Amino acid sequence: MPRRKTLRIATFNVNGIGPRLPQLLAWLDREAPDVVALQELKATDAAFPAAELGQAGYGAIWCGEARWNGVAVLARDAMPIESRRRLPGDPEDSQSRYLEAAVHGIVVGALYLPNGNPQPGPKFDYKLRWMQRLLDHARSLVDLPHPAVLMGDFNVIPTDLDVYDPKAWKRDALFQPDVRDAFERLLAQGWTDALRKVHGEKIIYTFWDYFRQHAERDRGLRIDHLLLNPVLASRLKDAGVDRWVRLQDRASDHAPTWITVSI
Repeated sequence: MPRRKTLRIATFNVNGIGPRLPQLLAWLDREAPDVVALQELKATDAAFPAAELGQAGYGAIWCGEARWNGVAVLARDAMPIESRRRLPGDPEDSQSRYLEAAVHGIVVGALYLPNGNPQPGPKFDYKLRWMQRLLDHARSLVDLPHPAVLMGDFNVIPTDLDVYDPKAWKRDALFQPDVRDAFERLLAQGWTDALRKVHGEKIIYTFWDYFRQHAERDRGLRIDHLLLNPVLASRLKDAGVDRWVRLQDRASDHAPTWITVSI
């Protein structure tokens, strides 16, 4: 049998790819992930730094937006093969929040789920509708005979363990019962929450806001997730968060979150 290789797969909300490009390139150079999903590009398609990423050894596809949102998929020493642009279920939804591709033999669903604040209100209603669309589409991926991952900034705090102060966040859209229930229903389809699979009940965060030295004090949230279908979950080797990226100057408020798998 051919020897399996190990792939490093990561998701990273860059919070503006223009101002964060030096930090992104430094992380790519140091950690050398094989597959990357990026969120919050906050850039038009024309402003996406494809040339710089190409010089760093990464092929890319992207779906930009002038001021907000925006997602991309990167592949080291390869070019992602796009299979879907935007989440199905609402042809009127023009926000750039979903991109699907085949990368290194894996089906990658890269997503930036709506924040939903303030709630209640139209933004929260849109978040719930988007989550239902994600649930509907995810059913077509979870039972694939090929490895598949849904990854990105889900803007969901799944449990009290995933937030430094549950009481402080009880009114936030990320922590509402309807949102947490939708995430649980997604997992119930057969998806594996990779960080929890590896780390169990250990406190581990992926986001720290810019207030009161929350990053330095490790007062964060776990809202960036990698969900694996059964085929890929059986090949999971490790998972973690590159918190060092968040502690750099002019950093995004998220840190890259990653898994390693054997393929």
